Amino acid sequence: MIHIFQKGTNLSAPVLLLLHGTGGTEHDLLPLGQLISPESSVLSVRGNVLENGMSRFFRRLAEGVFDEEDLVFRTGELSNFLDRAAAQYEFDRRNIVAVGYSNGANIAASLLFHYEDALRGAILHHPMVPRRGIELPPQRELPVFISAGHNDPICPAQETLDLEALLIGAGAHVHTHWEYHGHQLTRSEVDAAAAWFGKQFLHK
Repeated sequence: MIHIFQKGTNLSAPVLLLLHGTGGTEHDLLPLGQLISPESSVLSVRGNVLENGMSRFFRRLAEGVFDEEDLVFRTGELSNFLDRAAAQYEFDRRNIVAVGYSNGANIAASLLFHYEDALRGAILHHPMVPRRGIELPPQRELPVFISAGHNDPICPAQETLDLEALLIGAGAHVHTHWEYHGHQLTRSEVDAAAAWFGKQFLHK
């Protein structure tokens, strides 16, 4: 997978796995990583699927309708890539926190829906439920931050509530941050995510 790896100054801090939204690249969320944890190493990945020339992490059949077969395949592809990247760049595979926006948040959530111990934590900006009707693997006390918009036209509030309930049901500790700015990624929600990240992983 096309990616950027930047070694951080604090090698015990979680590695940030940055996952862009539809039409983004591996460069898009690098500033976000700096805001959330400037000392962390960063692994920023470009989605392998093209939709009308726009990079995505998995195919969809329509707006908000995921191609589940491709989602499962691409989730496995990303999981295997993380295994290889950890070996190549010599970081702890168990010390990855995903930071995803929109489509990137969905593939990060899909890792949690399909694999136990896939991530040490996750920051999901405007995610949807990746799959319904499946049993999630145990996510015992896994820290998850979700940011959502009450008036998000792409990700209805009920999607957020459903995702929150499914992750809590699997054992995760979920903190949800609500705003009224639609689907856009705002500085205030990034600041909230950074404060949450610091409490969870840096200041214990």
